[in-house]
Amino acid sequence: MRILVDYRPALRHRTGVGEYFHELARALVATAPSGETLTLFSSSLRDRLAPDVVPGARVLDRRVPVRVLNFAWHRLGWPPVERLAGQAFDVVHAAHPLLIPSSGAARLVTIHDLDFLDHPERTRAEIRRDYGRLARSHAHQADQIVVNSHHTAMEVETRLAVPRDRITVCHPGAPDWTPRSDEPREGHILFLGTLEPRKNLGVLLDAYARLLTRRPDAPRLVLAGAVTTQAGALVERASRPPFADHVELPGYVAPEARRALFDRAILFVMPSYTEGFGMPAVEALAAGVPVVAANRGALPEAVGPGGLLVDPDDAEAMARAMDHLLADAAARARLRDAGLQHVARFRWTRTAERVREAWRLAIEHRSQRRG
Repeated sequence: MRILVDYRPALRHRTGVGEYFHELARALVATAPSGETLTLFSSSLRDRLAPDVVPGARVLDRRVPVRVLNFAWHRLGWPPVERLAGQAFDVVHAAHPLLIPSSGAARLVTIHDLDFLDHPERTRAEIRRDYGRLARSHAHQADQIVVNSHHTAMEVETRLAVPRDRITVCHPGAPDWTPRSDEPREGHILFLGTLEPRKNLGVLLDAYARLLTRRPDAPRLVLAGAVTTQAGALVERASRPPFADHVELPGYVAPEARRALFDRAILFVMPSYTEGFGMPAVEALAAGVPVVAANRGALPEAVGPGGLLVDPDDAEAMARAMDHLLADAAARARLRDAGLQHVARFRWTRTAERVREAWRLAIEHRSQRRG
């Protein structure tokens, strides 16, 4: 079977969607049955995709500006990817909610969340221009929809009016890490993710300010992740009292450096207003770090019993949860053990298995439509 998967979100910084598709590609190659070929598609005027980015996968790298190609694909439904590739495929799998045009393949879209419908002001570029306007029609044209949580599956079913049997839940996997044996003596409180409005970092700073009034010697707060243009006020605020010398912003952290950040963390905080899953929280649990997370979106599904859940608008509750875990080593140990049991169910090989099931259903659906 000939498969094309959109690898563009992982071309530069592997955050969120990019990390999902990179790790999925690795698992697909590792578990590929005889006769299956995986092609990773990329398109950019400047950035080139290394031919060995996922050993065992083929690479289709075209020097076409991504904005130009997205406009043609999203608005015109042209050109079919086969024209760019010079070959045919059985399955074409988009990394986002909008279809990749194909002349003959079964087509899938991936929907990680629907925040773009409720808060277009949090988005930019093609996402703001196209997703809200086109996602529903593309979902109905797709032969199958992949989502990364049961929460998102419910959202797609109810809000986009897609039949449940056309949606396949493919949870991300947890990293194959050995849990740390000891906590750091002088660790930090960690957030990891893109610094953008929906991550709710303003309320996290409110909560941390309250924590500092209770504990002037509280661990430093590390806000690790790429800084977007929308995060200017947050960065400026973090440089002023009471946060000066207490808040660190290291910027984007490469995948190979993330484990070290978790090993130095006493606890991990993810206060997002919404998440399609919450991969950094699962990474924290896999490292043996207890979590404080918002009780919104798919975060309760991702965190399970490995963390404390709080209202993301309640800075006082967030501060109390952090204070409680900092004060109670036994509570941290209980959450650590529960979290390790919980993340054992998230494996990239299982993700690959579920994605192949989505491909099978997509081929079946396309055959029924044509026949």
